[in-house]
Parts: sequence; structure tokens; C-alpha cells
Amino acid sequence: MRTYTIKPLRTGDFLALYEQAALPLQKKYLGHLIGFFVSEIGELNQVVHLWGFDSLAERERRRAEMEKDPGWPLYRNALRDLDVVLLQDNKILKSTSFSPV
Repeated sequence: MRTYTIKPLRTGDFLALYEQAALPLQKKYLGHLIGFFVSEIGELNQVVHLWGFDSLAERERRRAEMEKDPGWPLYRNALRDLDVVLLQDNKILKSTSFSPV
């Protein structure tokens, strides 16, 4: 689970860039998008996305392949230049035996 905290009034800018430049690459290399969300109540200006993997090794392999794609550094540079991200938080979540996912 990755959570970005975005500068106020800039979430739309982040989402537009992400959808155009990052999402196609992540779908291609990471595979299983569980969900993509924005906060509406509680801490605002947050974007959360979840990707599913069978193991940490699979995640590492898939991310390494994505890093080799020339489009990925282009996205990261564009995101840096957009200057909208205040904070990034990452969590690796493990499902329980009774989780539907």
C-alpha cells in the first residue's frame, strides 16, 4: 500500500500525470491493481494505491523490470518537476487467512 500526501489543491495535477504516464507502465509490469483511492474524510490530500503480489520476491522482480523501461524515469522526472508530493508512505500488507483478497 502506498500513500502519497499531496500539496493542497494539487491532487488533480498528480492524478492526471499518474494516469497518463505511470499507470500504463505499472499495469504492464506490476499486474494486479487492487485499488486506487483519494481521501475524502480524515486526512485530506492523500492518494492511496494497492497492488497485489504473490510474494515479496515477485514484487521485487516486477518492479525491477519496470525500472528498466525508459518510460519510468521519464515519469519520475515529470513527477519531481510537478513538485506536488509532500510525503510518501509505503506498507507491505499481508492478508489474513480469512481475507477475501
